[in-house]
Amino acid sequence: MNDRLSCRSEPGTERLALYALVLYPLVSIGCLFAGPAFAQVDLAGATAKLTLQVATDILGEKCRRVEAPNPASFASVSLHRTFHDDFDAHPLLDARWAPYYAGGAAWPEARYWGGEGSDFRRKSTYNGEQQIYVDPRYGGRETTPLGLDPFNVKDGILSITASRTPPSLKTVLFDNEYISGILTTQSRFSQKFGYFEMRAKIPVGVGVWPAFWMLADDGGWPPEVDIMEGRGQRPGDIVMTTHWRIPETQRVERCGFDFIVPDAPTAFHDYGVLWQPDRITYFIDRQPVSEIKVPVGFHDPMYMIVNLAMGTKTLEGVGFVDGESPNIVAFEIDRISAYQIDER
Repeated sequence: MNDRLSCRSEPGTERLALYALVLYPLVSIGCLFAGPAFAQVDLAGATAKLTLQVATDILGEKCRRVEAPNPASFASVSLHRTFHDDFDAHPLLDARWAPYYAGGAAWPEARYWGGEGSDFRRKSTYNGEQQIYVDPRYGGRETTPLGLDPFNVKDGILSITASRTPPSLKTVLFDNEYISGILTTQSRFSQKFGYFEMRAKIPVGVGVWPAFWMLADDGGWPPEVDIMEGRGQRPGDIVMTTHWRIPETQRVERCGFDFIVPDAPTAFHDYGVLWQPDRITYFIDRQPVSEIKVPVGFHDPMYMIVNLAMGTKTLEGVGFVDGESPNIVAFEIDRISAYQIDER
């Protein structure tokens, strides 16, 4: 497609109505290019202190890749850890994560209903998703919990597992093809500026759509930062994107890049983003790979989301689930951390 060679905007229209805003964001992305391959590296882990290298060149209005960096044009950014989960225990045992979208000032709790299709809290019909997000306490159409748990922890690795919906539960779960899981820190942890990182393997398959991303804690959209999205039908293809809205025109714009990480499905890599007052820098294995001048609208703290969706009409290279889609697929996550920038 020709629009893959240039950034483009989308008019803000009535179809971006209140019922679609939070769940709309994962759409086809402009300004996408193949990036360099990344070899597996042995990182220091989620240490309490971290230093990253960031470009200091003046930025234009659109995003750009960071290629063959000149060390003289980079500066060190020191950070201290503010959030960490290395998944030695089930993620719902404490108050760090919620297994659904939680609402917010711009999206009052009353709008996050659990009715027909379970929109808002547990899936996005707008995106064409074919899963429903469950947890052990969720009952679907029933008033009692179904005891479905898509989260499993073993040897310090969290697996978010998507599986085909049992036929006996299809009606109870609003006729969704899959059950899966989402974890968000909304109303539990959010932060303005800093570095946000996940170490994970990226699952593949027809209709497989893993993501690690951030939204504003007030519940509005955009802004959105997609730290990592996997194109399930393109193993090793990782997408990193920024979304924002032009206030004067209400046009929604996005800019981002694809990067090729050949062993992403089989080896753990770190995917992160550093949000500074002047720029947003994306990292793979703590190497800067792209950056963008902070767009308008990035005023509020942001919270983290990690999920495994199944099926979409909006992200190329994922597709709808079919007979070739895996019956069971797992998104393996070693850790998720956040850091704040040290004061100078």
